[in-house]
Amino acid sequence: MTASPASSHPHSFPVLAARLWPLYLSQALATGATTVSTILASLVMSDLGSERLSGLPATLISVAAALSAAYFGALMLRRGRRLGLASAFGLGTLGGVLGFLGASWGMTPLFLAGAATLGAAQGGFQQARYAAAESVPAQVRGLALGLLMMMSVLGSWVMTGFGVQITALGNQLGTGEEVTGWLVGAGLLGLAAGLMALWRPVQEPAAAAQRGAAAPARPSLAAALAMPGVKSTAAAFAAAQAIMVTLMSLTPLRAHHMGQEHGSIAQLISGHIAGMFAFGLLTGPLIDRLGLRFGFVAGGALLLLAAATSVSETHAGLLLSMFVLGLGWNLISLTSSKVLARFPAAQGPSDSLAFAASALGTLLGGLLMAQAGFPALAAAAGVLALLPLWSAWRVRPH
Repeated sequence: MTASPASSHPHSFPVLAARLWPLYLSQALATGATTVSTILASLVMSDLGSERLSGLPATLISVAAALSAAYFGALMLRRGRRLGLASAFGLGTLGGVLGFLGASWGMTPLFLAGAATLGAAQGGFQQARYAAAESVPAQVRGLALGLLMMMSVLGSWVMTGFGVQITALGNQLGTGEEVTGWLVGAGLLGLAAGLMALWRPVQEPAAAAQRGAAAPARPSLAAALAMPGVKSTAAAFAAAQAIMVTLMSLTPLRAHHMGQEHGSIAQLISGHIAGMFAFGLLTGPLIDRLGLRFGFVAGGALLLLAAATSVSETHAGLLLSMFVLGLGWNLISLTSSKVLARFPAAQGPSDSLAFAASALGTLLGGLLMAQAGFPALAAAAGVLALLPLWSAWRVRPH
């Protein structure tokens, strides 16, 4: 019995998915690692007696990712995606170990060094989406990227289900669940690094094929933002990134203060990640069909709803907030990416602005929460959520 032409064609999606499974699985492991480590860093800072600086780890993560992304991009350009991703996963393993040791020994500087190292790793392994796109023909790239997003959600959900085992391991090690998660995350990222040895791109990435080519000049942020249609889009993306990272980082700390257990907090994180990634195969075509303005308005409205419900006193209310926070970010991110695709020179500076905004948001958010309470933080996030409405008014419909 012979295979059907659709299934045996070297460019059919089943064949491509079979070839890309190490890349997909590595992303599931990476998302699972961040679910049990960096996202709960504010709780670790509170346990270390530095609650006033509870947003500092997320700030360091964002700054380190911003600084490392260009380096990893250049490394992948010279040596290929596989080596670059393996290096990023390996660096993340080191960051997880440092974070675990710092939290276990009560050494806040060492813990923060681990957070910064893991953040630098994220600047590299988050570029796996480019590796997936470059490794398949154009006609199946949407499916390849959609599956990559689904694997990210799967990694988070699976690790949420291991909460009991993480707690048991923490009891053996004499550490809390939020601290043990850093060691578990290090192990997961180590496995992801090993998987890169098994990954063979279906076709040579364009970036790797152009090794040795002169790098184009990078425009300044001011020059990029002066391009038509970019300034408002960059503002919307930066606002969405700042709101998402800040509330994602500090809502678990608020839930902890409300007396919620580790398992309940893990549910909040999983719901948030589901909103971010699980609906990519639906929101992308929806924006294509209804337009860019729909994406900005709907995304901004969801971010505003997330800010309003983040002050809820119930687990269900916080779960709703975290879910719509992720979904609103999803819409703004996809819409902004579609706009910026017309302005390649502006993509790097706009991403830099978004990373800077998220870093500043988490730092100031932690201070604001300590001084004025979480409702003040939620109100500030709600004001920022109005920026995408300006983008909807300024953006060109097509």
